[in-house]
Amino acid sequence: MKKTKEPSFEEGLARLEELVNALEDRALSLDAALTSFEEGLELSRHLRKKIEEAEGKVEMLTRDLAGRPAARPYSPSEGGENADKDGGYDADDE
Repeated sequence: MKKTKEPSFEEGLARLEELVNALEDRALSLDAALTSFEEGLELSRHLRKKIEEAEGKVEMLTRDLAGRPAARPYSPSEGGENADKDGGYDADDE
């Protein structure tokens, strides 16, 4: 059995938007609407998984209070004003 290629995040999001628009137009038959809804649920799960994977990869190296390297989640609200000359952040920058 040949496995189909998973869509990229952007392709999946575009397809999900198409499905939502078709459902909102209410022009689909009940069977077509149910099929579109099921496909949308699967796409939604796939996209959520992609987002969670990306969140897990986006971490910044920092130093804890003892000066040891530590990882923390990336926060888009952190600007360049607290960056050290090496581009990192210290725990006392917060």
